[in-house]
Amino acid sequence: MTGQPNTPSGHGLLAGVRVVELASVIMGPYAAQQLGDLGADVIKVEPPTGDMTRHYPPRRHPGMGGATLNLNRNKRSVAIDLKAPHGRDALLALLRTADVFITNLRPQALERLRLDHDSVAAVNPGLIYASAQGYRSDSAYGTRAAYDDIVQAASGLVWLNHQVSGRPHYVPTVLADKICGMQIAQSVLAALHYREHGGTGQHIEVPMVDTMLAFNLVEHLGAAALEPDGAFGSTRSLSPERRAQRTADGWMCILPQSDRNWRDFTAFVDRPELADDPRFTSGPDRARHADELYRVMAELTPLHTSARWQEFCDRTGIAAAPVLDLAAAATTAYAREGGLLREADHPSEGRYRVIGRPVRYSADPEPPLRPCPTIGQHTDEVLREVGFDPALLRPVG
Repeated sequence: MTGQPNTPSGHGLLAGVRVVELASVIMGPYAAQQLGDLGADVIKVEPPTGDMTRHYPPRRHPGMGGATLNLNRNKRSVAIDLKAPHGRDALLALLRTADVFITNLRPQALERLRLDHDSVAAVNPGLIYASAQGYRSDSAYGTRAAYDDIVQAASGLVWLNHQVSGRPHYVPTVLADKICGMQIAQSVLAALHYREHGGTGQHIEVPMVDTMLAFNLVEHLGAAALEPDGAFGSTRSLSPERRAQRTADGWMCILPQSDRNWRDFTAFVDRPELADDPRFTSGPDRARHADELYRVMAELTPLHTSARWQEFCDRTGIAAAPVLDLAAAATTAYAREGGLLREADHPSEGRYRVIGRPVRYSADPEPPLRPCPTIGQHTDEVLREVGFDPALLRPVG
């Protein structure tokens, strides 16, 4: 650790940890954002034109796109052209003072810039160097480009969607980027713990395809876990009938998981004989006959309104929820009370919405929010802190 709270507020579980982020789009910035939310001093190094995500709509001003306002909160921005004279020197000056380096530049680009792990470790042997890219760098695919859609395809996720819908479509969110971002953050924390207990700095590599394949196989290893020629896939998860159920006045997800839940469900719809149906008697039976189970439920859920279903499910301990669009989900009383989406004032962008920190720590009052900086807002400030003259980065003449 740097030995002093580097965050201006000096608060948070990671106060005293300095993170240098050389990353773009979502995966790397999301990982660093999570560490910044916990109080780390995150220094975002970006080109003078800014991280490309800054320019995606919607936006009010150039370089301050809507997504970047949350992805780059709790960070300081340093603008450096790494190909310019002294650009690499400036970054190395930052890395000498850092605990963690997060990058999603491809290994070949890092080698050309002489910012590969061995080169950087020579400057700071105790550094936690976390790099992420599509494929393992030492594999035959190590030089391939890969983005979220590519990773969804290569990790089996598009195939899973195809089995259910008949169409090889993507999950409608950048799932791979965000899951891999969380994996980066988790791995960094483990490496920091190891170093603080007598270990050393180290290189962490997070290949996106490997990470997502491991994620998808948790339940979808299926019969292949036990038999060499066993089928991959979870029967229940891949049931084409697994979907929200229509009620008398809307749509709900209702899941009578336990045997008691199933008996209560069948009694509520006046179909007690279904409780003893051999296809549905136990949890494993219901999983094996998921198609039939979901079809039966689809016939029965229209008997009551959504409100009546929710009251019954809450009373009997059956998991249930109405189908909400994102706007409704983000503005329920539950979401508002948890601060999961709140308003704040940005110095240059005015009123905007902040995505709240979802995890609660009893020993960590949430550090004050530092709004997303403009491109290079802290360049002079941060470089002077590490003893580098920012004037060296300015064009001559």
